[in-house]
Amino acid sequence: MARTAMFGAGGLIAVGAAGLGLAASGLVTDPVVLSGGVFALLAVGGVALAKRVSTVEAAVQAEAEGNADGERLTLSQAFQAGSMGRLITGRDGHVVRSNSAFRDLISNAGVGSLDMFRHRFDHDPEMSARFRGLVDAARNGVPASAELALPSGGRGDGGPVIWYMVRVMPLSEEGAGNDGLVKWVFEEISDRKQAEQRLRDEQANLSDFMGSAPIGFYSVDQDGRFLYVNATLAEWLGCAPEDLMDGSVRLRDVLADSATAPGAAHSPFTGAENRGDVAMKGLSRNGVEGRRFQASIIQTVVASGDGRSLRTRSVVRDLTPEREWREKLHLSEQRFQSFFEEAPIGIALIDESGKLAECNQAFLTMVGRPLPSIMGCPLAELFSPVERSTVLARLDEIKSGSDTIAPFEVNLRVLGREKKMAQLYARRMAGATGNGVGSGSGMILHFIDLTEQKSLEAQFAQSQKMQAIGQLAGGVAHDFNNLLTAMIGFCDLLLLRHKPGDQSFSDIMQIKQNANRAANLVRQLLAFSRQQTLQPRVLNITDVLAELSNLLRRLIGENIELKMTHGRELGLIKVDQGQLEQVIINLAVNARDAMSDGGRLSIQTSNVSTDTPTRREHEEMPPGEYVVIEVGDTGTGIPKENLVRIFEPFFSTKEVGSGTGLGLSTVYGIVRQTGGFIFVDSALGEGAKFTIYLPRHQAAKVASVTAEAESEARERSAGDLTGTGTILLVEDEDAVRVFSARALRNKGYQVLEARSGEAALSVLNSETNRIDLLVSDVVMPHMDGPTLIRHVRDKRPDMKVIFISGYTEDKFRDQIDAGEHIHFLPKPFSLKQLAGKVKEVLRDG
Repeated sequence: MARTAMFGAGGLIAVGAAGLGLAASGLVTDPVVLSGGVFALLAVGGVALAKRVSTVEAAVQAEAEGNADGERLTLSQAFQAGSMGRLITGRDGHVVRSNSAFRDLISNAGVGSLDMFRHRFDHDPEMSARFRGLVDAARNGVPASAELALPSGGRGDGGPVIWYMVRVMPLSEEGAGNDGLVKWVFEEISDRKQAEQRLRDEQANLSDFMGSAPIGFYSVDQDGRFLYVNATLAEWLGCAPEDLMDGSVRLRDVLADSATAPGAAHSPFTGAENRGDVAMKGLSRNGVEGRRFQASIIQTVVASGDGRSLRTRSVVRDLTPEREWREKLHLSEQRFQSFFEEAPIGIALIDESGKLAECNQAFLTMVGRPLPSIMGCPLAELFSPVERSTVLARLDEIKSGSDTIAPFEVNLRVLGREKKMAQLYARRMAGATGNGVGSGSGMILHFIDLTEQKSLEAQFAQSQKMQAIGQLAGGVAHDFNNLLTAMIGFCDLLLLRHKPGDQSFSDIMQIKQNANRAANLVRQLLAFSRQQTLQPRVLNITDVLAELSNLLRRLIGENIELKMTHGRELGLIKVDQGQLEQVIINLAVNARDAMSDGGRLSIQTSNVSTDTPTRREHEEMPPGEYVVIEVGDTGTGIPKENLVRIFEPFFSTKEVGSGTGLGLSTVYGIVRQTGGFIFVDSALGEGAKFTIYLPRHQAAKVASVTAEAESEARERSAGDLTGTGTILLVEDEDAVRVFSARALRNKGYQVLEARSGEAALSVLNSETNRIDLLVSDVVMPHMDGPTLIRHVRDKRPDMKVIFISGYTEDKFRDQIDAGEHIHFLPKPFSLKQLAGKVKEVLRDG
């Protein structure tokens, strides 16, 4: 009876232990039926369980004494009932009794000894060791428990396993004999183990997530000691998490401004703040201070489990990448703004309604308006009314769906200034939507200023035009010179027969005088085209202006003051004196016409030396030494739009009939043909100043030029123009050839005539008499004058030559061999000039 009571009590203890195990896992409770009553034992703690077991044992003992047979039957049923396997063994492991659940567990292999159960763990050393521990505890009468895993199929093949909680509980004190009994309870806990494994997996995943999260996590206690630090934050601080959690590092140690940190050791903030930006620093390594960075921290302070201490839950975000990104974004915005503002082309953004939303400085400069005056204005207001509709129609093409259109030229309205010509590029802005006009699509416009380019194109076209006109003028002048040579020459022949008392004398003189006037006009055309025949000589500009001063005073009138200022130690120049005087006179006359109410005409000379090229408009003056003549007036000035045209031929602002328009073009042509430059500065109401730069002449060349001057003086002093000798005259113009031949024969020369270069060579080859002088035109069909001379030199290297031409001497000089001595007589020439040149060449030769 005592053993039965002990068995019953052991059963209750087993049930309670099972309940404790399952209750502890939160999964099950185990009901036990005793004496028809149902007791639900919930294990909530060791103390409560001990009290309950004691109470149950007393009840079972009392009932057993009253009805032993009935009680034995009831306890047997309780032992057999339930899903947990139960087993009674001796301390030697001999099985005394087992229930059906245990027999199912061992597959009804029979009950003998626990050895047959031990073999189930041979495949798993760990499980085998645990089971041996339970056997040893049973042998020693010591309570024990262990979790064992049994293969579901009974084999250790690595398949699914079933987990059991196995408890060993001694049922009686061991006496002198071997009568100690032990109760074994086998409770399946597979569900609990799976739940625990899932919990461990989730904890591992959570730990991995927090450890490798892109933000930092930490927790410190109330003294600032680190309880937890994830790997991310530890990496930012230059160490491992365990380096921070070993208790040697406090929160203040990783704060860059720890000296000024608030009093709370667990908080990086002041007062009750729980979030903000702080400066953090990494741990020092080998005397090298760790990395500093700015961080954003959010923390929550909670009480620990004992209720007497604090800990934090803190989240850290490194602001360095964000700040670097912001800095890069700021730099990118600055760079873009710089590109936008400092772009050399005008950029404008317009919104969907066609109003100006933004523009750069180049655009403002282009339209000549301040930003406030045009911001928000319709784009149409920036174009001239004439082309406004055309421009808007082209822009509507983009609004209606075209990504881009071909660039086109527009005229911008500029306040207070001339119009600006620009090339317009337009396209929809990226991200704009809509397919219809006004549907919300903005545009970006690029304006390329073409004003200067168009001006240069116009200047180039003007230069081309002037060059073409010059070529035309030169050709016309050449033909006119041939005609005028014949007219003047035959007049001279007629005057040989008609003396001043003759009735025809005055008529012939009228014809000659008008021919000479025509010759002067032709010289102006040649001066403009830079094809005038010049007779340069070395001059002192001070002497030239002194001789010219009286004439200038008579030309400008008494109401205009003439002021001359001569520079000291002026250099010499080599120019045609007559042409230079014509330049000064033309400028003085223009100045006089600009000062109808009186004023002052100033002429100033100086030396100028430049080391770098000087560029004005489309002219570029090379460096060098120059003698400068400045002719200025206090007249009405020249409008800006006329400054680029004043040197054009036939351009004049005077009334019709008041001028030919060749004055300044002649000035320009003479100066440029001399190798000089002329620039003009003027503004309305401020007068005008013409600055002439003439190359300074080198003194080494004075002797040869002086010799030329002496030769000319001898020519002028010579009165007798007769002579002897044989002259070959080559001229394709019949009138010029006939006049020239008659004029020379009248002076005593024998003249042979030829109409072409080929004919002249035939005469030279067939003529037995010696030819003393060859007079040839320069421009002739088939064989020109320079080619003829090269053939002549092959047979007659000592032949004296005079070239006659309506073009300038420079036209053919580059076609003559270096060192060749050739004389030149420009057309038109008179009989006296022709005879004088021939006699000079024959005499000096």
